[in-house]
Amino acid sequence: MSRVHQLAECATSCTRRRWYSPGVPDPELIDVRPDERIDTDRLAAWLRGRLPGTDRPLTIRQFGRGKANLTYLLRFGDGDDTVEYVLRRPPLGPVAPGSHDMAREYRVLSTLWKAFPYAARAYLFCDDEDVIGAPFFVMERKHGVVVQQVVPPEFGGGEDPVANRKLSEVVVDTLAEFHAVDPAEAGLDDLGRPDGFLERQVRGWTERWHRAKHEDNPLADDLAEWLAQTMPASPPATLLHNDWRLDNMAVDPRDPGRCVAVYDWDMATRGDPFADLGTVMAVWYGPGEMASELNPMPTLAPGFMSRVEAIERYGQKSGRDVSGAGWYVVFGTFKMAVVLQQIYIRWLRGQTQDERFAVLGDGAKHLLELAAQRRADET
Repeated sequence: MSRVHQLAECATSCTRRRWYSPGVPDPELIDVRPDERIDTDRLAAWLRGRLPGTDRPLTIRQFGRGKANLTYLLRFGDGDDTVEYVLRRPPLGPVAPGSHDMAREYRVLSTLWKAFPYAARAYLFCDDEDVIGAPFFVMERKHGVVVQQVVPPEFGGGEDPVANRKLSEVVVDTLAEFHAVDPAEAGLDDLGRPDGFLERQVRGWTERWHRAKHEDNPLADDLAEWLAQTMPASPPATLLHNDWRLDNMAVDPRDPGRCVAVYDWDMATRGDPFADLGTVMAVWYGPGEMASELNPMPTLAPGFMSRVEAIERYGQKSGRDVSGAGWYVVFGTFKMAVVLQQIYIRWLRGQTQDERFAVLGDGAKHLLELAAQRRADET
């Protein structure tokens, strides 16, 4: 029996609000990749009557960014009366236990928006895999500019130090704002298991590496052992996103310093807030550090804060002592290596046909080397 969760009230105005005008190409969208297509008729039949506007003809496009969960735009009707929703489902092929959890992401987004307005509001969850081949949920669409790899022209194309500074600040400031959210106010005071969080994280990511590796890597084993032996004591727990970075956010096209959305909540939980800080600082590359393929932020653009400045700013905004942040940066870099390896092994085994993933095995090796370099800098 399919389990369906639906909010009693649905803010349809959220599905109509857009930054891009009807008829103007949306830079986030692509035609659905051939091996990632879903049955439009079957999905339309399941959605019909469950959300406002779903009695109209359905067209589906795909959000091109991202290398893990698959995200689609559902557009009902045409012109000014178009109603839009967003569908999220896991990636193709086997996934790591505890990851790409649509039920968890739905649960978080069905209530987090009340206390953290940058989180999209989730409306429906379906675990009947007969509908599209996997569990999925449907949420509102939030519009804004996603900055991925390079600063877009509307913010100066990387040549405007003021805009670049704002982009770096919004990443840190919004993270501190999120960590200040009262889990009870967000209806998530029972999410996850904060006690022993960091120990489970180190053990879990080490196990993921061993499940995903296609060859031995002594450096990975050495890093995992060091992380387990030097683990710091955690501060009081907060809500965690667990994949915080600039390309998982959207900003106002009129102001790069104003966040309008935060995406990708499938790993959200409660635990050590420095785990989020370490994740984003892992992809906050400095001079002489070669960026990986994992959607690097434009951290070397003029005006963009350095990693040291960003960590200090988080400490100021959050009121937390960040003197031990270096360990978390190494852990975050190790995690990013494992993420790339997990994606690469799906490609290597033929479980996805996306050729973007062919280079990620080398990317994982590079990130392990970078983690070791950052460990040496801290010790």
